[in-house]
Order: sequence, then C-alpha cells, then structure tokens
Amino acid sequence: MRSRYTAFVRGDTAHLLASWHPSTRPRRLRLEPGSVWAGLEILDRSGGTMFETDGVVEFRAHRIDGVLHERSRFVREDGRWFYVDGVLDPD
Repeated sequence: MRSRYTAFVRGDTAHLLASWHPSTRPRRLRLEPGSVWAGLEILDRSGGTMFETDGVVEFRAHRIDGVLHERSRFVREDGRWFYVDGVLDPD
C-alpha cells in the first residue's frame, strides 16, 4: 500500500501498473495532472501476514484538494503483493 501511495505521489504509472493484479489491471493509467498528495493514513488492515495470501487495507490518502478514503483488496502471488480492487468511502 505504501509503495503504491508513493508511486501516486511521484507519478510512477509503471509501478502502479506492475503492482496491479493482472485480472483487474487497466491497459493504461492516466493520473490526474497537478495532484499534490499530502499524506497517507492507514486506518485498518486485515490479513496480509506472511502466512496469508490476501489482505485488506483501509486508508485515507490526503491531497491538498480533498481526501481519498478506500478499502483496498490485495493478493499475494509468488511472494509479491498485488492490488486487486477497492471500494471508495464517500466520506
């Protein structure tokens, strides 16, 4: 989760796509130009231990123009974690 947030901050679409599970990965990814991220707040997590193959992270990603609040699902395959999908909280 933290590496994906950092990729959003840096505009690193290659990392975002590489860390997205192939079953849900978009062909292309366009980030909003001019987004200024201000911090990541991890609210909750379940699963995701070294003995599990799936996990959920609830977070708030703060931007200067608002907040993205999401519960994201991840799966681990061949030792790597992949983002699967997320549900936005309208806050």
